[in-house]
Amino acid sequence: MITFALQSGSNGNSIYVETADARLLFDAGISGRRVRERLGRHGRDIESLDALILSHNHRDHVSGAGVLQRRFGLPLYVTRRSWQACAAELGPCQDIRHFTAGQTLRFGETRIHTVPTAHDGHDGVAFVVVEKNRHLGIFTDLGCRFAGLDAWIAELDGLYLESNYDPDLLADGPYPAWLQRRIRGSGGHLSNREAAELVRDANRGRLQFWILSHLSENNNHPDLALQTARSVCGSSVPLALASRQEATKQFTVD
Repeated sequence: MITFALQSGSNGNSIYVETADARLLFDAGISGRRVRERLGRHGRDIESLDALILSHNHRDHVSGAGVLQRRFGLPLYVTRRSWQACAAELGPCQDIRHFTAGQTLRFGETRIHTVPTAHDGHDGVAFVVVEKNRHLGIFTDLGCRFAGLDAWIAELDGLYLESNYDPDLLADGPYPAWLQRRIRGSGGHLSNREAAELVRDANRGRLQFWILSHLSENNNHPDLALQTARSVCGSSVPLALASRQEATKQFTVD
């Protein structure tokens, strides 16, 4: 299984995953031009994609989905509630395939478990992509450390996990009080320490990498996120960062 993030952050999210059976794009919060360019840098053609799968309705995950569906004819997988919340923004789309949060999607022998989250989008999900006995998790926009999350993390060989904010930077930053409460609350995001403690507690030695994802521009810093992760998890898990501006390198789940 091969994967890389095209971009990750409140300015846009999109992750590519390739198995023997499928080439999949998870979320499309960036323009079609950027999707094409960043796939191309890794030798992938946007027209070879088999599906676009949306996690929830927030703009930083869906803004490019309508254009991608119409221009390239991609099947668009999304829960019904999420689609109803963003359909007007995305415009007319022809190939919408609704799934229910908690349902398993299948592409040949590849399975995608959709995991309901506590995030304050409409019917949001995280994803676990399974090829043979290898598991890759895409866990951003979680809300909080909800029941059952640790068990999912324990089964993973590779992980995208949000490390969204530092509490001190959030408290001292420009965001109004109501927005700070939202981010810290049960429908918001995981802080650096919350994410690191989740990995420390749930990892059972399978993780080949953790890609710290969805870092806030105003309330975090890449060095601080990495420092917190290393201080909590030690050297038990190789760490990498997903960028707000460009694609990551390619990662392989062996």
